[in-house]
Amino acid sequence: MSHLVWLGLGGLAVSAFTSSTILPGNSELALSAFLYKWPDWLWPALLVATVANTAGSVTSLWLGRLAPRKELPPRLAGWFQRFGPAVLVLSWLPVVGDAIPLAAGWLRLPWWSSILWLTLGKAARYLALAWGVLLLSS
Repeated sequence: MSHLVWLGLGGLAVSAFTSSTILPGNSELALSAFLYKWPDWLWPALLVATVANTAGSVTSLWLGRLAPRKELPPRLAGWFQRFGPAVLVLSWLPVVGDAIPLAAGWLRLPWWSSILWLTLGKAARYLALAWGVLLLSS
């Protein structure tokens, strides 16, 4: 059975990475299914999902740094001016979440503080989701 757990973690990593890019993925569903099947693997699953999803957003952050400079939509520009890299904590949001790291990279926000805020947002989302899954499945 342990080889199935490792395959599940690998699938979770792929899903989490692609979910944080413009590629389709559904990491919430993957994490929920994994935890439903293997609830004892909570912490490794949270670590894998968080690291892989953050890596996908860091990829978007890096791609944003490569993009030619153009005008940002006023609302998005205002968020970055007001909150700086902390706005990246919202990168887990559906629809707009993929654009936030791209915009942060385009604005050349500080690299390490951007990664920190990305990681905090991703971890909080997955922790809340895992808590809900384990609460409902018990």
